[in-house]
Amino acid sequence: MLNELDLLSQNIGRLIAISGQHQQRALDLESQLARAHEERDSLRGEAEALRSERDALRLERDALSSKIDDAQVRLNAILEKLPHSRIDESQLDLLAPVAPAPVQGNAG
Repeated sequence: MLNELDLLSQNIGRLIAISGQHQQRALDLESQLARAHEERDSLRGEAEALRSERDALRLERDALSSKIDDAQVRLNAILEKLPHSRIDESQLDLLAPVAPAPVQGNAG
């Protein structure tokens, strides 16, 4: 009987140790879970900030594109108002082939 009580006491001691280990593991897992939640919340905040920055950049891009389009329309309007001459006499045509000067000979 004493032997059985001793064995029962040892088993209870092992169960208490195992229970303590499980409790410690549960606490460790809860701590890891809490850190994971904090990291998730932090990443969500960063993602939201990046989305806001992206949206601001899109708006800026669209505004610049609109300004470029407006500038092109104004430039085309200015170009259409300029006189259309085929050859501007005041400018030299540097790419035109040079005609040889007529040779004056002694006709006689």
